[in-house]
Amino acid sequence: MDRASEGLRFDGSPMVPAGFDPSVSGPLDRPTAIALIRQADELLEAGEPEHALALYGRTIGASDPDVSAAALYGLGNALYRLDRDAEALGAWERVTTLGDTPATYRAWRQVAAARVRGGDLSGALDAYRQCERRAPASDKALIASRLGWLSKETGNTRAAGRYFARSRGDSLPSLMTYLIIGVTVVTSLMAMQGGATLPGQLNPGGPLEQQLELNKILVAHGDLYRLLSVVLVHDPNDILHLLFNMYALWYAGQLVERMYGARLMLFFYVATGIAASISSYVFGDSVAAVGASGAIFGLFGIVLVATRYHRAVLDLQSRAIASQVGFLIVLNLVLGISGVFGNVDNFVHIGGLVAGLWLALAMPPGRVPTLASLWHTPGGGGKSRLEQMGLPVLAVVALVAILVAGYFVGTSRWQADPLYRYFGSTTAPVATVTLAQLPPNIDIG
Repeated sequence: MDRASEGLRFDGSPMVPAGFDPSVSGPLDRPTAIALIRQADELLEAGEPEHALALYGRTIGASDPDVSAAALYGLGNALYRLDRDAEALGAWERVTTLGDTPATYRAWRQVAAARVRGGDLSGALDAYRQCERRAPASDKALIASRLGWLSKETGNTRAAGRYFARSRGDSLPSLMTYLIIGVTVVTSLMAMQGGATLPGQLNPGGPLEQQLELNKILVAHGDLYRLLSVVLVHDPNDILHLLFNMYALWYAGQLVERMYGARLMLFFYVATGIAASISSYVFGDSVAAVGASGAIFGLFGIVLVATRYHRAVLDLQSRAIASQVGFLIVLNLVLGISGVFGNVDNFVHIGGLVAGLWLALAMPPGRVPTLASLWHTPGGGGKSRLEQMGLPVLAVVALVAILVAGYFVGTSRWQADPLYRYFGSTTAPVATVTLAQLPPNIDIG
């Protein structure tokens, strides 16, 4: 049986039965009512609100509240196109009395906008509060911004400040960024003392730095945790290495957290940190590396794409910070490659940066509005949550596949190194052998 005989269009949506007369009253079955609304939507988009009006009107009063709400919402849009503003507002307000339906949020937004146009700012404020309760995550910043302007116009400056902070994504401090900085500073300072150890290690006398650094020989022997733990320790002979990295982390981390939230910020930091280590593991020549700059370069890449490609809408201070990121990336890469700062692991920087760029391309910011979201019509052609998740999931899967492949390539490379056989032949457990037994050969990141 083909789709036409089933009453479906080729895209799977129902179509109006042949010979249907919308002027004839009587109950409608759900597929026919939905088909009438879709046809009315198409007429409205084609610039024929008069014809759409009749089809919307025919489906109002359906027993299914979702169908009736969609018809009333469309009716209001058609009336508004015909400059019948008061009737349009009445139709949208009727939608809000039918309980929560897929059209409720869109109707409240239309009611709020209509009340603003009519000068009823207090009524608009109430309507936008209803929107705030129902808004999808992608619209919350925009609704908060409008609540901020309305609160300011009605004289409630304290509420305006709260709403504007919420719209920027900085209603709460960047706690995850501060937490990562705190853990890193404490761990690095402990490692600089030279005698601190991790609980449960087989070699209780081994310095903490040597237990956490990216020792590639030991990674090849199975110490996979070093691909991430390296971000917690810094050059023990140079406190400036730690200070500069923590300043850069504060600089970029708060922006990423503001645009994406704490959980995604932590995910980005971990993912790009591991990607940076894999890059050094595959391409770097030094046996070991320390530092968090690979993950920090990953955050720089995320800020660059979020602000230049996705066009995240930020406050003035955040825009000023973000505007410097491209310059900082180029400057640090040039200084690292030139050798001005000595043994800099440029592959760590490049690996973290590329991973950050890749992830950000697939994941637009969700905590602040973007240029695309500002042009999005609520409920009109929006993607489902599953569709929105598709590209980010594919990007993460692709990155994981590349990192796994990189790990095996790097392991094959370092297992062929003479030092690998030396470590394997020592009487001490592999996990306890430190760089004190090796020639100085360490990079900083």
